Amino acid sequence: MVNGLTHFDEKGASRMVDVGDKHVTKRVAVAHAKVKMKPETLTAILDKEISKGDVLEVARVAGIMGAKQTSTLIPMCHTLNLTAVKIDYTNNGIDCVELFSEVQTYGKTGVEMEALTASSICALTIYDMCKSIDRNIVISEVHLLKKSGGKSGDFTFIKEG
Repeated sequence: MVNGLTHFDEKGASRMVDVGDKHVTKRVAVAHAKVKMKPETLTAILDKEISKGDVLEVARVAGIMGAKQTSTLIPMCHTLNLTAVKIDYTNNGIDCVELFSEVQTYGKTGVEMEALTASSICALTIYDMCKSIDRNIVISEVHLLKKSGGKSGDFTFIKEG
């Protein structure tokens, strides 16, 4: 370990952290993303008028698939047996969709990266499906909201300022 960084050995070489001796616990993580768009784009999404299909349902499936592929996308992530992935939406009725991904497993390492990947892929899919009518879509506020389980315990995001 170099300077407390667990993904490097004492010589500075990259490595995947050994979680073999850790205890299996229930692990849950919830992540968030915000997708801001023109008001007419949100109306078209909610009225299911986007030519590529039902944007929120396609994005939900993409987010679930993204969570399942996290270890192939992020080099040092462990392959996990996910027990649940859920994506929910809210909107402000004007110009914004917020999405929340919840990922669960029983394992030796957490699912924060899987939840963040699910939220990111879901948001990117919304952009992809709507870019033909709105190229000013902004994806923001991708972050971990909370996590539970494991040695480090629980975490809840606290918005500063």
